[in-house]
Amino acid sequence: MPKPGGGEVLVEVGVAGLCRTDLKLIEQGHRDLILPRVPGEEVVGYVRAVGKGVDESWIKKRVYLYPGTSCGHCRSCRHGAGNLCVSMRIMGFHRDGGFADYVVAPESCLIAVPERLDFDAAVFAEPLSCCLNAIERADPQSGDRALLFGAGPAGTLLARVLSFLGVDVTIVEPDERRRVRAGALAEAPSAMFDIVIPAVGDESVLDQSLERLAPRGRLVVFSGLSPNAAVRPIDVNRLHYLEQTVVGAYGCSYRHGVTAIKWLAAGSIKVDDMISHRLPLTQLDTALDIVRTRTGMKVLLYPSGYMFNSTVSTTQDKDS
Repeated sequence: MPKPGGGEVLVEVGVAGLCRTDLKLIEQGHRDLILPRVPGEEVVGYVRAVGKGVDESWIKKRVYLYPGTSCGHCRSCRHGAGNLCVSMRIMGFHRDGGFADYVVAPESCLIAVPERLDFDAAVFAEPLSCCLNAIERADPQSGDRALLFGAGPAGTLLARVLSFLGVDVTIVEPDERRRVRAGALAEAPSAMFDIVIPAVGDESVLDQSLERLAPRGRLVVFSGLSPNAAVRPIDVNRLHYLEQTVVGAYGCSYRHGVTAIKWLAAGSIKVDDMISHRLPLTQLDTALDIVRTRTGMKVLLYPSGYMFNSTVSTTQDKDS
């Protein structure tokens, strides 16, 4: 069992979420990955021990671990964008993550989880935080129309947040099961949209996104592309004459995590129906295959001892 150092806590993992970033990390590597490494950046659990200088009242508390640590004083941090800190270190990338029974994390990463919010929902705080950051970048206005490409976990969360904010949302999804589930379209309509967010890493989708952008529309580049596809030609005259904006969105800041937990606890954003599989951590290979083949929706992993304390104790596939 790892031991927390000064300013750190030991967290017993209750639930860890699995996403396509984890799959990419394991199979292809990542720009920010430092090996050897235990993956897992979506983690909730119980504080079991604290290191020197840490408030002991955290012990036994239910917590969500914001995955990043930032310096707190650089220009990005001062402007509320800790995710862009030059010294950013991410759990599962720069330090060990939550695909384990226990994980050590800085006290500064802790966000308390209210008793009324179960872990299966609380673990959505990380992907929801990333969506909150993206939507913040989109700057939605009253009466806006949004077009989303992709009805996977990220696309679904983006759609639910935008709808919660009063934005009219259209989703495009080629996979029939996900399309039916989300009430999505198979192809993008000819209409123009104020906000366009491609929630898939596909260069052709990025091209379509630009084509569907209305005057003064905002395109949020939410998903990265492979290096050989990342450099794209853009008609800058179109941006100029139509006053369009293209912005990036990467990860999230601590403050997004606080908002995510608050909204999840209040029931503002529903996530229970997004869980397609609950698996013990020992079946990580099976879980990765589910993500790889897109045969499920959200996959949750449980260390030994927690699997049967979940709200549903058996593996299930709500997409089948």
